[in-house]
Amino acid sequence: MWNTIKQHLETHPERLRIARVLVENGLSVRNGKVYLNEIEIPPVRIARVAGVDRRTVKETLNIIQNSRELKLIFQDIRSAGHSLKETARHLNLGVVEITPSDAKMPGILASSAQILAQNGLSIRQAIVDDPELSPEPKLTLIAEKKIPGELIPQLLKVKGVVKVSVY
Repeated sequence: MWNTIKQHLETHPERLRIARVLVENGLSVRNGKVYLNEIEIPPVRIARVAGVDRRTVKETLNIIQNSRELKLIFQDIRSAGHSLKETARHLNLGVVEITPSDAKMPGILASSAQILAQNGLSIRQAIVDDPELSPEPKLTLIAEKKIPGELIPQLLKVKGVVKVSVY
């Protein structure tokens, strides 16, 4: 997906920044307007986040609208929903953040989830960063209760895991 977006916008870095803001925030483009699910977002808000002026946002939206490939990508993007990561500590939930050596390696999520399940921890949420969009992608698992520190060595033994943080 990101390679397709880059092909269309890479000659203008500011347009590529706008596309990144749209994708990272789950914002869709329909009829030349930006939406967070069904809530319309003014171009000036996108401009501030991307560090460009609103005219550049409008130009980028027109390019997306007039390109069949880009339109297909952006018209159906939806927000992935709320993340419990930032509020986990206030809700007495456990968070484990796992950094892989290669985010495209299969089995990291499954093996990590299995370790938590075998230790009686139910996963409330799993968040996986897209390796094409994140320079240092991570797997974040949020469990129903605090994650015991003794699980760190087990998680580090998972093939492809290079770093584990529990908080």
